[in-house]
Amino acid sequence: MKTGIILFLCILTMNTGCEPFGRFDVPSFFKEGDIMIGGIFPILIKEILSTSTFDKELPKVQCEGYDLTQTFLFIFFRWTQAMIFAIEEINNDPALLPNISLGYRILNSCASPTNALQSGSSQSIAVAGILGPFHMPIISYFSTCACLSDRTKYPTFFRTIPSDYFQAKALAALVKHFGWQWIGAIQSDNDYGRNGILAFKEEVEKFGICIAFVGTILRTYTKDRFLKVVEIIKQSTVKVILAFVPEGDFYPLMKEIVNQNITGIQWIASEAWITASRPSTPEIYTAFGGALGFVVQKMAIPNFKHFLTSIRNETLMNSEHVFFNVTELRVTYNVYKAVYAIAHALHQLVFCQPVGAQTIKRCLNLSEIQPKDVSKSLQRVNFTNQFGDEVFFDENGDPPASYDIINWQLINGKVQHVTLGHFASAANGNYKLNVPTSLCSNICPSGTRKAQINGKPICCFHCVSCADGTIANSTDCTPCPKEYWSNERKDDCIPRTIEFLKYHEPMGIALTLVSLLGASLSLATMVVFINYRETPVIKASNFELSSFLLFSLFLCFLCPLTFIGMPTVWTCMLRHTTFGVTFALCISCVLGKTIVVVTAFKATFPGNKITGKFGHAQQRIIVCSCTLIQLITCVLWLTLSPPYPHTLFTYSNRMIVLECNTGSEFAFYAVLGYIGILAIICLILAFMARKLPDNFNEAKLITFSLLIFCAVWITFIPAYISSPGKFTVAVEIFAILSSAFGLLICIFAPKCYIIFLKPEKNTKKWVMGKIIK
Repeated sequence: MKTGIILFLCILTMNTGCEPFGRFDVPSFFKEGDIMIGGIFPILIKEILSTSTFDKELPKVQCEGYDLTQTFLFIFFRWTQAMIFAIEEINNDPALLPNISLGYRILNSCASPTNALQSGSSQSIAVAGILGPFHMPIISYFSTCACLSDRTKYPTFFRTIPSDYFQAKALAALVKHFGWQWIGAIQSDNDYGRNGILAFKEEVEKFGICIAFVGTILRTYTKDRFLKVVEIIKQSTVKVILAFVPEGDFYPLMKEIVNQNITGIQWIASEAWITASRPSTPEIYTAFGGALGFVVQKMAIPNFKHFLTSIRNETLMNSEHVFFNVTELRVTYNVYKAVYAIAHALHQLVFCQPVGAQTIKRCLNLSEIQPKDVSKSLQRVNFTNQFGDEVFFDENGDPPASYDIINWQLINGKVQHVTLGHFASAANGNYKLNVPTSLCSNICPSGTRKAQINGKPICCFHCVSCADGTIANSTDCTPCPKEYWSNERKDDCIPRTIEFLKYHEPMGIALTLVSLLGASLSLATMVVFINYRETPVIKASNFELSSFLLFSLFLCFLCPLTFIGMPTVWTCMLRHTTFGVTFALCISCVLGKTIVVVTAFKATFPGNKITGKFGHAQQRIIVCSCTLIQLITCVLWLTLSPPYPHTLFTYSNRMIVLECNTGSEFAFYAVLGYIGILAIICLILAFMARKLPDNFNEAKLITFSLLIFCAVWITFIPAYISSPGKFTVAVEIFAILSSAFGLLICIFAPKCYIIFLKPEKNTKKWVMGKIIK
């Protein structure tokens, strides 16, 4: 695990009769063999003499011989026994390296790189770099630094424990699984910690996860440096912290965290300390309970417990000692597997074939085998052992990644390392754990988007409400499709309301009733005129032109019905054209009546014969010709660029307005302009004849009606342009009805008043002004 602290080093040497240059003063286990395998283990560690506080000066670690001031590490000692057990098992196997004995020399590193170098081996990086040029094969059972996968620097380095690169991916997947976005990190000030956190940062950044801080520690640091890291933890808002450190470096910080009663943090562990025995106490559990981490998969080695119980050491007589628990071997199994990998590599060199082949044919003599041959053979090793575990090394000398996820739980007063599952399912596992949330900023509520805070990581942000017409997704606000609009919460697009003037809405009902009322009044007035057509009032009003005018007004009152309801191709074509033609007919009739009045006035002058030249035929010609001009204009309009149904999105964000586009605006304004010209001509003529001496002077009525007509349509233009949506249609209908009622009431109401309420005035004398009130 910890690069440069604990290492399993395999060095192949041959018995050549040469004497070593100098002496090794480090105690060792030794057994002679045809091929020697060297091993380095931290069997003894000289404890640093200190209290619960930290020494102000850098402590010194010493390991000089076996004395009572050193700590005998039973677990590490079991590693040495695993190597010895594997070598003896191989020597007794007739199929693997037959007639060849393996020997060993096992040295104590004291968990110190300095002592490891004195023994001619190394702590991973240092020795791999030194022995690499000599092609000396090295197999580590505990060094996980991803930097050791660099084949250009360490061409002969192999290991049976996965690289931290794979552990970093596993830890990143775990963080993503629980939805943690804002986490802290603790690293050891060495290659193991720095490279581990670096690989982890590269992985979590792919998921948008932010690391708030990275604290650096080492067991040789002073207390002040540890307290600085503690202060960083206290001031941070993170609730999840990854500690990528060995247990020896992390334990002093753990004790200080417990002393300062820092709780409520979910700790994530690297494999270096998650199953360590020293911190697995109820005291440490108060702050580190529920810690999660990854370890290599456990394995049991048959007959290994019997081998351990046969060791002569009076301190191990208790068979219940943890030393004899061989059911959950992890690192010990890596040692065992490494020895077998060497044996298989040697077998391929000596017999030129993997173990289990039918024929045995020697390839190289033992004296011919060079270290570089073994390194090349290790690269080709691929076998399945008796436990069904496949053993091989990839191009970087790394084994397949295989982890168990571990959780700290307090069971019966003891801290237990509970296995939750395998890494293959870690990202998708259903772990029933009460874990905290850890966010720099709370998740933005529905309808808001993230707004980055300058100078802060991407996990720190403000929540900004989305604009109208957009909805929030995970990172930004996206506009709704054209036919949709955002709801009030800005989290969903809903269809826009389709707006047009409907028959069943109040405005539609009111306009329909008024339109039908006007049409009914026009018909009723026509019936009255027909019934009283022989009376002086009706005769003086020009019955024929009055009938044409009433019919045209009837059509004018029905025109608004084409403006109400959903616009279609036919209704759009009918709306303005029927309006244009009917009003042109209406004003043409008024023009005819006005001309009749004017000619009658001119006829009173002696010698004026204009009356005889403007009879019924001329009146019909004026009405038909004036109407025909408008009709031709409308036909051209419908032929060249007719009105059509149109969807308007610009009026209201929440509505889609269905309207009739005029098609040709020129034609539309030409139709309106023509009606206006006729009305102005009528108004001028009627105004000229307003002072006729007759009691019943229709020129006054026409003048007043046309003044109303012109006022309505002059007012209509700005109102039409400024009215939104369906109100544009309503304004046009109002203009049509108002001008039609103005003509109907102003021209025909006085006549009906005389017929029904003042019949005594319905005489020729009164009409001609002979009777004076």
